[in-house]
Amino acid sequence: MGDRDLRNLPPVHGVIRGLEGYPPSVAREAARVTVEEARNRLLAGEACPTLEQAVAAAADRADSFMASTMTSVINATGVVLHTALGRACLPDAAVENITRVATGYAVLQWDRQAGGRGHRDAHVEKLLTEITGAEAATVANNNAGASLLVLASLAAGREVVVSRGQLVEIGGAFRIPEVMRQSGCTMVEVGCTNRTHLEDYREALSDRTAAIFRVHPSNYRIRGFSGEPSLAELVALGREAGVPVIDDLGAGSLVNLEAFGLPAEPTVQQSIRTGASVVTCSGDKLIGGPQAGILLGLKTYIEKIRKHPLARALRVCKLTLAGLEATLKLFLEDPGYLALHHPVYRMFAGTPGEMADRAAALLERLSLPSGCSGVVEEMGSYVGSGALPDTAIPSAGLSLSCPSPDDLALALRSGSPAVAVRVEGNAVKLDMRTVLPGQEDALALRLNRETERLWG
Repeated sequence: MGDRDLRNLPPVHGVIRGLEGYPPSVAREAARVTVEEARNRLLAGEACPTLEQAVAAAADRADSFMASTMTSVINATGVVLHTALGRACLPDAAVENITRVATGYAVLQWDRQAGGRGHRDAHVEKLLTEITGAEAATVANNNAGASLLVLASLAAGREVVVSRGQLVEIGGAFRIPEVMRQSGCTMVEVGCTNRTHLEDYREALSDRTAAIFRVHPSNYRIRGFSGEPSLAELVALGREAGVPVIDDLGAGSLVNLEAFGLPAEPTVQQSIRTGASVVTCSGDKLIGGPQAGILLGLKTYIEKIRKHPLARALRVCKLTLAGLEATLKLFLEDPGYLALHHPVYRMFAGTPGEMADRAAALLERLSLPSGCSGVVEEMGSYVGSGALPDTAIPSAGLSLSCPSPDDLALALRSGSPAVAVRVEGNAVKLDMRTVLPGQEDALALRLNRETERLWG
């Protein structure tokens, strides 16, 4: 092969001209890499591509570069609040509000009456106080941030009393003791892992005590010989000693989950009525909004929290506030309205029979190769994100038997849209509870394509 063969390579500038419409830097890099690969193949004895072929290959490379790494996912795991998949699916109203705010300027912290600077909490504080009965409210970036902020604001340099049975790991190896240490307070542990008595708290109180900290164990359960004081008892003790009680609810429900056939979880409203000085919870778990940490309670404490330097470091942006505002408005209505307009509560409300019907309809769309088969069967869905960890929601879905369930699961999650499934035994399980309405056709297409590619 002579120099003339290399001179037949499509020129980089020619490939770039064929990539009109792509950002210049993307077009240049895609063209350069494509021509370099063609050169290496030519030297290895392969055919030289035409200019049209090189442009097509460079366009594929440019498309791959431009595509978001946050690929859309069809969640067929049955885990409603799947942390790895972004937790809550936002209500349409929240998506519309975020889009509106994202595409232009918005009143974030502008006091239009005075013409000066306002505060961004105004967009959600009134909603939160109306829904929960709290005197005041503010928002941080997530519940771990909310816990850090409240402890740093109210207890830095002093002691905070907490039960050993509540020193939970909240995910990603972040632990309550570490959050407390970072806040600058001194943690005083009382009781035992399985049992803590009110007297344990009382004996730990001193003039160095800044607060009593209660953590709801939403992501685990202690069974058998166990017990701890109620929030009402801790509130009474706190008033007697003159120290606030901080109630970290974790998942943070604003509605009685029994209305959706789930076990009751402590609600924010109950904590406020019981007398907790400050309550914190997540905005993206049982509230089902964007990632946020919500702090509510007595105005004197919330104002102090708002003024702490960490409040600015942990504050949320206009997109979070827009999504949270629209999501919270749904909780002004009854559970029936919530089930119609909030994806999380629509999933909670779905019956096993409805899931079985959807699974049967999906099965009819499949053309499985020899060696693969599907059947509709009962399954158990889960709330996810640490909420109600030991409660399965009766559901139904599709069980696919195939030569290698692990290979099929890998193929499904590697494509676009990605499909997340469970592998149990010798089958791939697809729980229809978390498959959104309208995703069935795309799901059937992916299943047909991957099973045919692997075993057709």
